[in-house]
Amino acid sequence: MAVLGVGGVFFKCADPDATKAWYRDVLGLEPNEYGGFDFLHSGSAEAFGPGGRTIFSPFGQDNDYFAPSTQPFMINLMVDDLAAHLTRLEAHGVPLEGEPQTFDYGKFAWVIDPDGVKIELWEPGTPPGE
Repeated sequence: MAVLGVGGVFFKCADPDATKAWYRDVLGLEPNEYGGFDFLHSGSAEAFGPGGRTIFSPFGQDNDYFAPSTQPFMINLMVDDLAAHLTRLEAHGVPLEGEPQTFDYGKFAWVIDPDGVKIELWEPGTPPGE
């Protein structure tokens, strides 16, 4: 018996249709037949091998990594081309939160969605030791 991964992220927001439209228009997510967005595990595995993984990590109450959002969570979205996403964000007038960063395990950039949720865009690299 094992937990195999995250099966979904579900959250409340003031205007679900507007939030879905933002994710569709700004980040390019394609809605599924149920009104949410699907991410097939095979796609990230094909693109990034062992680097394409889901991270599940609690943070302490005093941690400021999610700032400036006041939400108690942040959503990390895996992308295949961070530079292209940065161009798309700029075209939609969406400001970045801080400067993009690069580490051996990937490239990162951050934005705030219409509901004040911090979104971390992550183009995986090769995890240390892999």
